[in-house]
Amino acid sequence: MGALLTLMLFKMDLSVIAIIGVIMLVGIVKKNAIMMVDFAIDAQRNHGETPERAIYQACLLRFRPIMMTTVAAIMGGLPIALGLGVGAELRQPLGVAVVGGLLTSQLLTLYITPVIYISLEGVRRKLSGSGIGARSVRPVAAQAAE
Repeated sequence: MGALLTLMLFKMDLSVIAIIGVIMLVGIVKKNAIMMVDFAIDAQRNHGETPERAIYQACLLRFRPIMMTTVAAIMGGLPIALGLGVGAELRQPLGVAVVGGLLTSQLLTLYITPVIYISLEGVRRKLSGSGIGARSVRPVAAQAAE
């Protein structure tokens, strides 16, 4: 969404090069969300945390690696977005899509991922019939032993 809005803001077409930037952007954003969710699931399973506490801890502990990845990608895409040098008009949509998309997706990753995680955990609890207990997520081996 951010990449497309940024391209529209700068009146650039969604070219093949811009689509390559969007694909790269999807990979980075997905990795950031997976880092938070994976840590939260591990905290629930192995440390008995509630989903709310687990995702909160995940956000605190994964904030720096997520920001480092995003800032590094923005700094790498900024020279391309500025479009200096020979043939810059071909590469510029890639840089604009990446930089604009990362700025938007960073906000979405940091604020929306925890909300979705907690919402889906509530749905999972309702579907499985388990209560609100802190140890509602158990490893498969523990379930098989019962």
